Amino acid sequence: QVEVVESGGGLVQPGGSLRLSCAVFGSIFRINVMAWYRQAPGKQRESVATIFTGGSTDYADSVKGRFTISRDNANAKNTMYLQMNSLKPEDTALYYCNAAGTLGAIAKNYWGQGTQVTVSS
Repeated sequence: QVEVVESGGGLVQPGGSLRLSCAVFGSIFRINVMAWYRQAPGKQRESVATIFTGGSTDYADSVKGRFTISRDNANAKNTMYLQMNSLKPEDTALYYCNAAGTLGAIAKNYWGQGTQVTVSS
């Protein structure tokens, strides 16, 4: 059984910062890609930031220069972070963690339940 758990969301004023965390428990599959997505009310879920096994990253244009994704691979931990700075009201959304990889030859893809980020004065 694999469980993906996000934490760190909350209410912050514009210009503030938050750090989201994502932990993958019970992982017996090889995680190749971890990513953060977000979904605002009335909008489609969108990719925010992605980190690949080799450490390369990719960001949505709307968050480049403000958000930083990182991953802790030490001691077999499967933990990912999203440092969000200079937050804007339009960053308000439910943020989801995604972990994708393989178990043998089988592709696996897991989602967390999401953590709410609200940017408001």
